[in-house]
Amino acid sequence: MPQASYERVTPGSFDPERHFYPRVLNAQMHSLVRFFLALSNERIIHRYCYLNPGVDEDTLAAVLEYKPRYFRWAGCDLFHVTTMTGRRQMVVVETNSCPSGQKSMPLYEEHDEQGGYAMLLRRSFVPRLKSKRLPAGELAVIYDKNPMEASGYAAALADLTGEAVHLVTMHDNEPEPLAWFQDSVLQVRTPSGEAVPIRGAFRYVTQRPWARIPVSSKTLILNPILSCLAGGRNKLLGAKAYDLYNAELDGSGLKLNTPDTVWDVSHEEVPIWVRKMGGIAVVKNPYSNAGQGVWTLTSEAELDAFMELPQGYDRFIVQSLIGHRDWSSTTTQGRLYHIGTVPTRKRAAYVADLRFMVSGDDHGFRPLAIYARRARLPLDSELADHPSWDILGTNLSVKQPDGSWGSQTTRLLLMDRKDFNNLGIGIDDLIIGFIQTVLAAIAVDKMALSLINKKGGLRTRLFRSLNDDPKLVDEVRL
Repeated sequence: MPQASYERVTPGSFDPERHFYPRVLNAQMHSLVRFFLALSNERIIHRYCYLNPGVDEDTLAAVLEYKPRYFRWAGCDLFHVTTMTGRRQMVVVETNSCPSGQKSMPLYEEHDEQGGYAMLLRRSFVPRLKSKRLPAGELAVIYDKNPMEASGYAAALADLTGEAVHLVTMHDNEPEPLAWFQDSVLQVRTPSGEAVPIRGAFRYVTQRPWARIPVSSKTLILNPILSCLAGGRNKLLGAKAYDLYNAELDGSGLKLNTPDTVWDVSHEEVPIWVRKMGGIAVVKNPYSNAGQGVWTLTSEAELDAFMELPQGYDRFIVQSLIGHRDWSSTTTQGRLYHIGTVPTRKRAAYVADLRFMVSGDDHGFRPLAIYARRARLPLDSELADHPSWDILGTNLSVKQPDGSWGSQTTRLLLMDRKDFNNLGIGIDDLIIGFIQTVLAAIAVDKMALSLINKKGGLRTRLFRSLNDDPKLVDEVRL
């Protein structure tokens, strides 16, 4: 069990060396990325419609002007892929409701040392603290991993509000928690033993957050747990949300690009669906994150090893695997292949994903941060004896024996003058990635809206019908 931690963060305490990776502190943002971030949504809309003449411009404008109710801070993991005929696209792998990224993003303006930390809070959180419906109390940042970014948000929030902020861990199954809910109001215990009520909390709690944070809360939380259940952490409902939103977008020329996905798969059914995809597929525990609970299966041996593993939940999703042009899943849409990074002098190209972080407010969505991650081993025409995850897995998070988290930053690719060129993407790819991320965020927000009743509580019967997994339902705090 990771150690519980409490800190009182006061205004004026933001320290860039504490809240950014050392590499980022001296990095210069790539000029193309900087140009993209300066584009207005109007210019993005016009450019995208020139790239895709079949897209309805009014619909795209409505997408970027969408006012999210619950999912105001989102991140998407995207793969840059191609088809056998060379049609390139950005594919949404999954959406995250507490996405990392600020510590990996070079500053847009060197004198603005808080960068995206303050930008997100200023857009999506601080204005809502003015609501008269909030309970009396103070401010907090609660987290279970990523103390570098959690502390950055706490320091930026203290500066924006002029108030001290409680920075508190909220781990799963803590025997004596420092943060808990009482009558739907978050409470924080200080070192003196005082229980302080919280009116607004920024949340970086990622591991089964619904097990200790209620769906309905009087305390303002960014993001609320509903956004996790609706697809921000729940990959199963996320896949359904994407399909439902694509049906709504039908005829507009817009579409969320996702791998072929089969949901509500029991453990015993997994081999059937893997073989249907040509013996190559990805299996996911729908409720995990940080690269945990994801298995890339490219051989009978890997499938057998997966089937032997003990599992904590009853339902899985099976997705088509995006691989090399010589090995990839077979689907009704054809095969997709990783483009990968620009080859090195030794002709080694690596699978890489692109993390796009966006924020939403009453004016719509805007980009916040971008970074990329590459796999451990290069993409090759033969898998040899290496585990396929070493060639296909890009997540940097590593879970330590004590339950804490580390990060393999050697595989991090920044949006700076050095790393960006290795990705082989241009401004049009960034525009497409941004729009795909916004579409995914809206799909999750719309799912969240459908799951809530008029009294602000979870529509439990609908949730159970959409997510028929008794073990998950039993975890959710109402």
